[in-house]
This record gives sequence, structure tokens and C-alpha cells, in this order.
Amino acid sequence: MAKQWITEGFSTSHRLSAVMLVTGAALLVGLLSLTTVMHDLDGRSFDYLSTIDPVLPDQPGVTLIAIDEPSMGAVGQQWPWPRSQHAELIRQLRKAGTKAIAFDIVFAEPTEPEQDQALADAMGPDILLAADESVIDRPYGRSLVRTEPLAKLVEAGARSGVASLSMDGDGVLRNMPRYADGFMARLLEMTTKKAVPQSQGRRRIQHFGPAGSYPTISYYQALDPASYLPPGYLKDQIVVIGFALQANAEVAAGGIDAFETAYTLRSRQLTPGIEVQATIYDNLRTELSIVPSPVWLSLVLVALAAALALLLSRPKSPVKKALLLTAGLLFMVGGCWLLLQYGRFWIGPVAPSAALVLGVVAIATRDFAGEQRRRRAVQLAFGQYLAPEMVQKIADDPSLLNLGGESRELTILFSDIRGFTSISEAMQDDPQGLTRIINAILTPLSNIILQHGGTIDKYMGDCVMAFWNAPLDDPDHALHALEAAREMLAAMDQINSDIQAMLPAGADVPVIRMGIGINTGTCVVGNMGSDRRFDYSVLGDAVNLASRLEGQCKEQAVDILIGQTTKNAAPSMAFRKVGDIQVRGRIATEPTYTLSDQR
Repeated sequence: MAKQWITEGFSTSHRLSAVMLVTGAALLVGLLSLTTVMHDLDGRSFDYLSTIDPVLPDQPGVTLIAIDEPSMGAVGQQWPWPRSQHAELIRQLRKAGTKAIAFDIVFAEPTEPEQDQALADAMGPDILLAADESVIDRPYGRSLVRTEPLAKLVEAGARSGVASLSMDGDGVLRNMPRYADGFMARLLEMTTKKAVPQSQGRRRIQHFGPAGSYPTISYYQALDPASYLPPGYLKDQIVVIGFALQANAEVAAGGIDAFETAYTLRSRQLTPGIEVQATIYDNLRTELSIVPSPVWLSLVLVALAAALALLLSRPKSPVKKALLLTAGLLFMVGGCWLLLQYGRFWIGPVAPSAALVLGVVAIATRDFAGEQRRRRAVQLAFGQYLAPEMVQKIADDPSLLNLGGESRELTILFSDIRGFTSISEAMQDDPQGLTRIINAILTPLSNIILQHGGTIDKYMGDCVMAFWNAPLDDPDHALHALEAAREMLAAMDQINSDIQAMLPAGADVPVIRMGIGINTGTCVVGNMGSDRRFDYSVLGDAVNLASRLEGQCKEQAVDILIGQTTKNAAPSMAFRKVGDIQVRGRIATEPTYTLSDQR
């Protein structure tokens, strides 16, 4: 039978079932990759990876002029401002030497004739105005509406471009505009005489930083550059003018002309529309935008990831499998980032990673089920001549057959309830009630011990024995034992209150107290007992001394009695010496202490 178990992993059926499992995983992930949920996860992975050490242009191609809160206060008027105000801004910018001026504002509706004429008089070939395209749903269907600037502004020499932006289904702006006369495409043509190719297809925006990454000045500062800006600051600059209200608005609060971008995942802040337009301009200017992979390539990678799951699942050790799976995931994610960083090509790692994880988990689940079958076979084989509980322990961990222990430094705690005899007498006719009371005492005390990392060794009536630093290492075992003891004593008021409520009417039972003995020393810890029954416990002189210290609490009139070694191991605690006492079974006296804040 043992030989059969060993060779099972190499059987043809075993390999065939693994192939079927990873094929099913690949098909499932392939179908999921076509859903909105997977698209959103792919978008989030793009947000994260594209903002890790992003490729940056040599310098920002655009300076932003923000219609912000300080400008609202300085201008002193509600929006919309008179168009003569914008005409004055244009004159000041030209005077400062700007190369091109783009308004991310749609001047579509006429206002007062003299105001419209003032703005028209300021137009010229260096001015770009925003147009808008939007889809409007009607009861009879969906229509595309395009809004252009006032005709007289274009006729006066200005150009226009569509500034509309399209978000993904999760509301995040990731894709480059694809308009033939896009706002920033027109600006690039104006400033570099370089036409943007119309055959680029779908591309994603490479964002260069969170909100505030581009050089920005307030509208009111641009109205008077000589007073607010360094000399020559705007010379030969390309400027984009638009809203930057609530530039630090949180995602949940929203904002005016502000968008979620790839950096919103990290900063939780929205990016003003003019900064998004500047980012699009630099994507076009430096050709840093990113090409997303076609769907067929993603499906091929899902299939390859599923095949990789077969290789990663070959080791029998779960640890090795986990390490190989982690390495495989890091390789996939790292490869996607490197391809994005240096190839400007995006392959989403979510679907391939999901196929890899699902394939490995499916095979691991099958292997686990097989292991459970083998465990049941062990139980059937050994159950004929071993006790059932021993068979279960052997199946769980064969090393438990070794009854020996190890030598470790431990801190041991003994606690005993004083006054419990009177409760037992009052409850002698109600054994179930007495059981409830002892449980009401031991449960909170046990919880405190466990919360402080202790191991409960045993219960002896109303006494609890616990120790620290085994089976798990605890460098501060003495400190944790002392903290547990202090909290146990603090819990006695509530325990007494609970007990009084459980006693029969008229029972005159005094308030119970507790004595605690704590000592630290080298002990033997491990599974101790017979080959039929054993417990995880401790032995050693330090254990005996802790028990003796607990027994001396009443005579020394203290609640906690602590040995010298424990005191030395917890220098951060404050102690008060009780005295040098002689405990039963020892000739020499033992220096003992209690916590300074205890009775």
C-alpha cells in the first residue's frame, strides 16, 4: 500500500486530472476576463503599475493657469466672468511672451455683445478654444451632440479642438482621446507644427504624478505677471487655462472639472482637468502613451499561465509550492511592469495571475483530498491495535510519538482562589450551580492568560497553572506573565460581582481573592505521560518554586509573590520587595517581590 501511495503522484490518471484542472481554470478565467469586473481589476492594476517610477518627459510641456479659489477672491465676481476679463488675460500673456494660449473653457453661448466682441478682438492664431462632444440619451435613442465655440471667435483667428474626455467603466480616466481634432492634438500642431497620426488606435495615458505635478499659477497672477511672477517666467511658454477649484478634493467629495486618474489610487485625490490636458499634451509630444494588448493576446497568456501552474505544482512540499507560486506571480507582475516601463505596452497581469493561482490551488486541493484519503487509510490500518485518539494524533503529527521534551527558560504562573471553600459550602446542594460559578471564575482568568501569550497547562480545582515561552518563543515571557497577573487581579472585582449574582438568595459568602505565584527558570517542556496518554507540560525546580510562592501569598499578605529571576527578567516593571522567605522543600531563603502597585 505504501508503494502505491508513493507512485500515485506519477500515474497517468494523476497527470491527466491535473491537466483537466488547469484547463478548466484557464477557461474560467478566460470567460471572466471578458466581464466588467475583470476589466475593472485590470484597470486598477494599470493604475498601480503605471505609477511606479513612471517615465517622465525631460520637462513639462505646459504651464497651467488655474481658475482657483484665490483668483475668485481677487477678481471679486461670480463665474462666469466678463469675457473682457479673458481678453485682458490674453493681452497680458502675449505681453509676457507666451507661445500659445489654450482655454479649457467652452465659450459656446453668447453674452453681452460688447463682452463677446472684446474677446473676439483678442483672438488670433496663437489661441486654442475648447469644443465639446457628449452623448445624450433620449427616449427615442442616443445622439451625439457637439458644442463649438462662438463662430465669431473662430472667425477672428482662434482654433478649436474637442476637449472631451472618456472615463472607463469604473470612473477612472485612463485612455487617450481619439478625436481627429482633439484639444491637445490641435495644441501640439500649433506649437510644434507636428501632426498627430490618426492611426494610433486605442492608447492609455501615462500619468506623470498626482495633482499638482505641473507648474501652475493662479489666474489673477497671470493678469499681472510683473507683480506676481519672476521676470521672463512665461516667455515662450505654452499655457492652458481652466478650472482648478477644489484641486485637493477627495474622491468621495468630487470636484469641478476634476477626474480620477491612475494616481488617485495612491493619493485619493482628484486631478484638475487642465492638468489632465497637460498630461495628454506631453503624452502626444513625447510619445509616452501606452498601447494596451489585444484581447487575443491576454487569452493566450492565460493559457500559458495555466500551463505554468502544472510545473509549479510538481513539488510535494506545500512550502515549495507556495514559494514557486509567489515567484511566478512576481515574475508575471514584474514582467508586465518592465514591458510597460520600457516597451510602452500594457499587458494586464490580473487574468494570467488568476489563472496561475487558480490552477495551483485546484491541483493543491486535489492533492489535499488525496492526502486525506491516505490519512483515512492510515487510520484503518493502525486503528486495529491503537487507541483512536492516538491514531488521530499520529495521523496529524507523527513526531508526537517522541515523548521527550526540550530544555527552555520559562516563566511559570500559579493562581489559586481564596475563599472558594465558603462558596462550595453554600452550593453543596446545587452541583450544577457550583460548576457554573467555577467556570465564571476560570473563564475570564484563562482568557487573560491567553491574551498575553500564555499556555494553560492545567486546571486543579480552582487553581490555574500556565507558562510562557513555549511552545512559541516569547523573548519577553517574564514581562507578559506579570502583565497577565496584574490584569487577572484587576478582573477580580467583576468576577466577584458575577458570582454574587449567581449565589442563592440569602447566601452569606465573603468576597473571594486570588493569590498568584510567578517564577522564571529553566524547565523541561514537551509531551509527557505514557505511550497511551500524554500532555504538553513542564517539569523542573522553577515550577515547584512558582507553586510554593503561590502558597506563600496568604502568609505574606500579598496578592502576587514573584521570584528573583522573574524580577531580573522584567526590568521595565516596578517591584517592591516582600522579604527573604523559606519555602517548603528548600533550605536556603528566597528573595521575593510583588508589583509596586499591588497590595
